[in-house]
Amino acid sequence: MRLIISEKANAAKKIAQFLAEGPVKDGKHRSVPHHTFAWQGEECVSVGLKGHVLNPEYPEEYSNWQKVEPSSLIDAEIQKNVSEKGVAEAVRSLAKKADEVVIATDFDREGELIGVEALSLAFEANPKLLDHVQRARFSALTKGEVTRAFENLVEVSRELAAAGEARQDIDLIWGATLTRWVSRATKRYGSAFLSVGRVQSPTLALIAERERERRAFNPEPYWEIEANLQNGEAFTARHDTARFWEEEPARAAYENLTETARVTEVEEKSATRAAPVPFNTTGFLSAAANIGISPSRAARLAEDLYTDGYISYPRTDNTVYPVSLDMREILGTLSRVEEVGPYAEKLLASGELSPTRGKKETTDHPPIYPTGRASKGALRDDQWKIYQLVVRRFLATLSAPAKTLRTTVRLESGGEPLVAGGTVVTQEGWLAVYPYGRKADEEMPSLAEGQEVRVTGTELLAKETQPPGRYGQGRLIRLMEDLGLGTKATRPSIIQNLYDRGYVHDDPLVPTETGIAVAKALTDFASEIATHEMTAELERSMDEISEGKISKDSVVDRSRDVLRQVYGNLESSQEEFADIVRSGIREDSVLGPCKKCGKNLTVRRARKSGKRFAGCEGYPECDQTYSLPPRGEIIPLGTLCEACGSPEIKVVGGRRPWITCIDMQCPKQQERRKAAAEAKAAKAEAKAAAGPESNGSAEGGELVSKTTRKRATSTKA
Repeated sequence: MRLIISEKANAAKKIAQFLAEGPVKDGKHRSVPHHTFAWQGEECVSVGLKGHVLNPEYPEEYSNWQKVEPSSLIDAEIQKNVSEKGVAEAVRSLAKKADEVVIATDFDREGELIGVEALSLAFEANPKLLDHVQRARFSALTKGEVTRAFENLVEVSRELAAAGEARQDIDLIWGATLTRWVSRATKRYGSAFLSVGRVQSPTLALIAERERERRAFNPEPYWEIEANLQNGEAFTARHDTARFWEEEPARAAYENLTETARVTEVEEKSATRAAPVPFNTTGFLSAAANIGISPSRAARLAEDLYTDGYISYPRTDNTVYPVSLDMREILGTLSRVEEVGPYAEKLLASGELSPTRGKKETTDHPPIYPTGRASKGALRDDQWKIYQLVVRRFLATLSAPAKTLRTTVRLESGGEPLVAGGTVVTQEGWLAVYPYGRKADEEMPSLAEGQEVRVTGTELLAKETQPPGRYGQGRLIRLMEDLGLGTKATRPSIIQNLYDRGYVHDDPLVPTETGIAVAKALTDFASEIATHEMTAELERSMDEISEGKISKDSVVDRSRDVLRQVYGNLESSQEEFADIVRSGIREDSVLGPCKKCGKNLTVRRARKSGKRFAGCEGYPECDQTYSLPPRGEIIPLGTLCEACGSPEIKVVGGRRPWITCIDMQCPKQQERRKAAAEAKAAKAEAKAAAGPESNGSAEGGELVSKTTRKRATSTKA
């Protein structure tokens, strides 16, 4: 019997359906499903894991944060413990009956490691399998790709798995050691601990550094002149001196403007906008962020679509389609997709297809492309948005360039030069199918040199220069890639972890005072963990492990040596470090002034219940308190409620952030609660009247998986 091990249960089922030469018999080992079928005259059993079945952990004697010295974790033995006991038992049980094993997990570092972990369980149960292991590598869960992979089985890459294991071990050693040290130094235990990580910390430092630049920024005043003009159609012109750095010459120029303006030059310039290159992971996550879907959520949605057979493997560096990819077959599939079908048919009829090419070309996986037809009704709204993004990007890469026409009109009024301009699309090309970020046309009226137009209004605008912008999630993902921080698979979770730990909020990312303080303290006293050079060097070492150039143990040992130096620096500056971090925590706890005495209201916790509340620093003289929401990160906004004068806060956590004042008796608050209760009652009434909901299914009768269990991870970097 041939045992096929996949990364997830739905992948195992699909592989059985694709390969089966006859019926598929479904079974279970306890609660773990498996599928028996015949292929090439041999009995096969396909079983799915739940991500990692083994996790790296420290022995139990190291579990007490307050009693165990963090430095002892640097050289402590790392154990690989079973994380999914039911799955492990199923693999062992099926392996006893197997003659050979095929690993069919995702083809990347983590997927190879997951497969090797599963093999260790299979070998425990049946040592004879040691010499009978093969690997199926595919980039899409489609019948053609899976069949091709099983007809061309290869060897398991122990080097690739070792690179993934090195990352796991290093992240555990660094994360556990430094997180415990920082939490002990600042006396933050339990759920309030302050996390530190090999990738997380330099990423936080980037965000904090940008915030410090913004705060140190000194705005400079400048003036702009705008004139509203009309020649049948209204349009706006600006003074040819874009910015006046002194008010007096700006006002003099403004006063010179008359009631008419004469056209001195009309210039038209055409331009070509090349079609975008194929999606790799970074490009995809950045594009998803631009349409309001965070990188961590986009990564999960893409994984769902991949395992459901709708898109190719979403973790790839490649931006060049392989010559083996059948573009016409894909277009044929997309010609039956709503909203884009006619466009796909037009490309099919256009003759030769010449896709765009990006700068990165790899051989592991192709760029992200659609592999199956989905309907809007079969997917959730967020899944449909991601599917459409991938589909439209693929179609755009096969499309003609777009052409634009820029019209620039120069005028003169009262001796002052004015300029107006607008850009219109003259040939849509790829913009017809990929509208994301497309700007509206700026039509200019038809004007000729020497023509006079009316000046219907003028304005002298006083402005200030603005500080550098904060990083949005899409931009941060690209910056992390440029600096070698993390991998295409880990970057979204790293950013999400910064939100979860209360180091940042909003998008673009705004660091909390605690986040800024932790970044500063690490930069001052442990620069190796706060800058990108060290972690990028480790990432390069992991690449060398996967290429067989160096051993996993040598890289892990080298990282331990660096960590010892970092730890020594921290130990010698513990008080200074703790003072910096505590100051940030204190600033985050100040909500605003007390209405009763004027002193600060701060976040506190009740000694017995542990519940948090807002209390006055003037206690016991002032006993003013307010209840606070029991869950979510509290962000002081520095503003006061218009209705009651109490401080306003943002609560981050749950489905979406919300803003409230801290006084539950505020009239505005009471109105909101009443409206929310009425809306909830109306929704329940409507649901009761509608009756039971019908079950949806995907086209072709296959049920669409609505949830996909995420890979288990041993630690967050």
